[in-house]
Amino acid sequence: MPAPTLLCRAAAALLIAGTVAGCANPWQRFAPGDDASRVIASLGTPRESYPLPNGGHRLMWPTQPMGETTTAADVDASGKVTSIQQILNNNAFALAEMDKWTEHDVLVHFGQPVCKGYFPLMKRAVWTYRYRDADVWYMMYNFYFDDSGILRTTSKSNDPLHDPDDRRFGGMC
Repeated sequence: MPAPTLLCRAAAALLIAGTVAGCANPWQRFAPGDDASRVIASLGTPRESYPLPNGGHRLMWPTQPMGETTTAADVDASGKVTSIQQILNNNAFALAEMDKWTEHDVLVHFGQPVCKGYFPLMKRAVWTYRYRDADVWYMMYNFYFDDSGILRTTSKSNDPLHDPDDRRFGGMC
C-alpha cells in the first residue's frame, strides 16, 4: 500500500501549492515591464489615477473605506509598469517627508484617505488611512497638515472598526 500513500502525499502537495498560488496578493501577480493593460484587465479599472513627473501615471485600486490595502501601479509614458505594490504600510508611510510634502504629495503616494478632519486648536487638517501594521494589527495612519497644506507630523492609532473598546468614541471614520 505504499503507492497510494505516495500518491496522496503528492496530491496534497499540489493542492497546497495551488491554494497558496491562488492566494497571491494582486500586486504580486505582476512585475516591472508588464503592460499596464494586463494589470487593468486583471484588477479592473483603477479607482484613482494621478500623473507622475516622468509623464507616467500612478494607478490605484484601494479597498478603503473598509479595507486596509491599496494596490498602486506606477506606469511610464509608454504604458509599461515600473513598479507595483501595496502602498499602505509602514515602509511606504516612512517615505513621507515632514515640512516638505504637501497634501498633493500624500494624495499621489497613498490615494484618497478614508476620512479627512480638522483640529481647530492644533490648526491641523488630518487625513487618515486604514492599514494593517506588519500585516497583523488593524491601525489608522494619520497625516497632519498645517493651514498651508504642508505635512507637519504623522501618527498611528488603533482602528476603532476592529477594536470594540474604541467604538464608544463613535468609530472615527
